[in-house]
This record gives sequence, structure tokens and C-alpha cells, in this order.
Amino acid sequence: MNRRGTVRAGAAFACLAASAFAGRAGAAQNAPAIPTASAAGAGGAAADAADTAPAFPFSVGEHLTYDVKFGIVHVGSGTLEVAGVEPLRGRDAFHTVFRIKGGTIFYHVNDTLESWFDTRTMASLRFAQHLDEGGKVRERDYEIYPDRANFVLNRKPPQPSVPDPLDDGSFLYFVRTLPLNVGDTYTFNKYFNPKANPVTIRVLRRERIQVPAGTFNAVVVQPIIKTSGIFSEHGEAQVWFSDDSSHIVLQMKSKLSFGSLDLYLRDYQPGRGPAANRVAEAAGDTGARAAHAAHGAGSARAGGGAGIEGDSTPTAARPSGAPPPSTSPR
Repeated sequence: MNRRGTVRAGAAFACLAASAFAGRAGAAQNAPAIPTASAAGAGGAAADAADTAPAFPFSVGEHLTYDVKFGIVHVGSGTLEVAGVEPLRGRDAFHTVFRIKGGTIFYHVNDTLESWFDTRTMASLRFAQHLDEGGKVRERDYEIYPDRANFVLNRKPPQPSVPDPLDDGSFLYFVRTLPLNVGDTYTFNKYFNPKANPVTIRVLRRERIQVPAGTFNAVVVQPIIKTSGIFSEHGEAQVWFSDDSSHIVLQMKSKLSFGSLDLYLRDYQPGRGPAANRVAEAAGDTGARAAHAAHGAGSARAGGGAGIEGDSTPTAARPSGAPPPSTSPR
């Protein structure tokens, strides 16, 4: 087995896991609205604006931690968080951060992906990749302009984009707003780089699974993207979302030519808004509710023996300005 390729694939898997979710999907029905999310801790106008922005199943302060494994071997860890709400070019933007770190004695990875997207429309405004893989450092900074339908990479000439674009970070959060009913197929055409469109999401089945963070009811999704990588048409990648209104990512699995590469939720800390309360209320056992109460806003921690059982009624809001569903479930 190629050790360098194995660990590098770990970073690629984590990055592609987010970028597989591009654009706005079509579904059989619109998702009902949810209460407005709070942006507690965000100062000034950003906080005031967030109070009236459309609500989403996540809020500032949400933090998820993952174990990364190749087969049964632990090769690293990752985190995904909503760091805050920040002003950007006259808009208020969620700032999300994804980090993955790990490796072997031969090869190490320390990658960070940051995304800024509009708190009302979820349109991407800025996306940054800071990659340190095997001692090779790469910086990719994208400025994305929804009004112009173009983007700029590292201050080079503008390149064409799409209306209401989504980047690697905002895609993952966007999918969490979808109903994810078993049997649905969603087709996306809003990845900010049109070369990767379209993206397909298939909702396969429901399962009850156990991860280090606890035991959960889950809905299983298969993402398919125009690539030769992990989420290609011929791949077997799957993502498990919690089967409740929060749709947090519980685990991801992908079969590669040299083995299976997997991510498992180890720790979940909800944010400081109504989304956090809904997750706590959806807990299906006493241990889970106790874990949430012990952490204030709530958390599911490895070692606590507590998981979150989700309800089966999605309550996510469609972003303002997003087109109505157009693709029927298959």
C-alpha cells in the first residue's frame, strides 16, 4: 500500500466530502420554515442582521470533531465549525472552518478550508484553502462575486461562475437544509466553478448507527460528482446525516482502490441558537438529554455513552432567493 497516497487521500476525502454538495437541489416538496437562528457573540450590525436572517439547522458556535481512519487504523482527526458571522463586502456572512490533521511517519497532512457565505441566501462570497501535505504548502484564495457571476483565484483574472454560487464549505451546510427523504434524487448546478457541475445526491435509506459520539438514527446519502476521485460515478462513497432537523454529518465512508477511508463523529457541540435547542429536544434517550444539559447548549461526547436520536420531520428553511424545487424524487 502506498502510505503517501493513503494519507493524502484522507485529506482529499475530507475536502471532497464538503465539495460534493454543490448548488440547490430539486425535491418533491419545500421544507417548512424553522425559527430564526441566533448569532450570539457576533458584534454590531452583523449580530442585528443575523437576528432577522432566514434560519438554518446550524448556528454560530457549532463544532464537530471527527476521527479519520484508513480501515481500522486511526490516521488523523478533523473539525468542522461555524466560527462566527462577519461583514464582507456589504453583506453579513457565516464564517465556517474545516480542519484535518494527521499522517504517518512518512507523510503528514495539515489542511484548513475556510468559507464565507451570505447569512440570508447562502451564496458564497469567499473561499480559502490552506494545504500543507507532505511538506508541500499551497494557498488558494477565492473571491466569489454572486452579482457578477464570476470568481477570482489568487488575484488572477476573473473566471466565469454561476448565479447564487456555493463553495466547498457552504455546500455541506446547504445540504443540511434539505428534507433528505429516502428515494429522493437531487441535481445541483451551482458549484462556483461550473466545470464540476452537475452534482447528484441520492438519498438511499435510513439506518441506526454507532459512532464514537454515540448512537444515532441516520439517513444515508450517496453524492456523485463529475470527478475521477472518491465521489465519482463509479465510486461507493456514502455520507450518514442525523435523521432529524439538524442533519449533522455523523460519518462518511468511501471505498478506494487501496482500501476504505472513513470519518466518524467523535464530539458534537451545538451552536448558540434555536438549532441547538432542536437537537437537544430530538434526543431519544435520557443519556443524550443529560449530555446536552451538562454542556449548556448541549453536546454529544465520546465516552459519555450518549447519542442523539433524531425525529423524522425535517424543518429546514429554503434560503432566501433560492429557486423552488425542480427535480422530482426518483
